[in-house]
Amino acid sequence: MTQRVDLATVMDRLAIDEVITGYAVAVDDADWTGYRALFTPDGRADYRGAGGIEGPAEEVAGWLAETMRLFPVRQHLIVNRRVHLQDLGGYPGDRAEAQADYVNPMRLESGEDFVSGGRYAFALARADGGWRLRSVTVLEKWRQAAFLATAAE
Repeated sequence: MTQRVDLATVMDRLAIDEVITGYAVAVDDADWTGYRALFTPDGRADYRGAGGIEGPAEEVAGWLAETMRLFPVRQHLIVNRRVHLQDLGGYPGDRAEAQADYVNPMRLESGEDFVSGGRYAFALARADGGWRLRSVTVLEKWRQAAFLATAAE
């Protein structure tokens, strides 16, 4: 590989990382316009592995907006990112796949903490505006709910 190809690969990896981080921030901040903008026009999201729905990103964003109202406090932690860029004979292509583990602590208004963890599978495509999500699949591996005692108790 040449230095130019190496630099392009590094830049692609950084851009993909930005999309994945943008995904977590959009969900945590209830930025559903931003969430939709992360996807290609035909992008899809599959939350069935965590008890949700699967469908076009536009439809899933509406479902998430309604569902996430139950959790006014939420924070995604996405770690252990593994990115695989399409290889076109030593040159990066316009497709990529990434897997990343997550821990997702949330709190209900009632004070109940809910934490889940699992793995995301992202499929991405390079578009005119940069890298976009073709699909997101969630595989929840565990969850835990616990009621917290309040100071009044």
